[in-house]
Amino acid sequence: MSDHNLHQLSRRERQIMDLIFEHGEISAKAVTELMPEAPTYTTVRSLLRILEEKGFVSHRKESRQFLYRATVSAERLSHNRLTHVLKTFFKGSLTDAVATFINHPESSLSKEELEELSSIIDAAKRKESNT
Repeated sequence: MSDHNLHQLSRRERQIMDLIFEHGEISAKAVTELMPEAPTYTTVRSLLRILEEKGFVSHRKESRQFLYRATVSAERLSHNRLTHVLKTFFKGSLTDAVATFINHPESSLSKEELEELSSIIDAAKRKESNT
């Protein structure tokens, strides 16, 4: 599956993937019960089939139901979602995105969070200088 396909998830498909990541394996019935403002059971089954065709999930049969599980990691999907947001809203600039968040009046990063971000940046600088 190409990373381009990761950007082609609908809102409902993303919601289903979030439930799959949260539960590990899940049935269509459970998705219908847990999804906010859930569509019909038939629609959920169709969305799961589409996700399987796209390569995001696979299923196994247990008793009389199918259980679905992710075939991509949550980290990979999150990274690609973030990349999509960066390209869409920040012309691909992580710096602009972080600056926008940090400088927003409603953002309230604690001293510990700022120190953690600083440590992450320092580690990235060390990594870059070693390559």
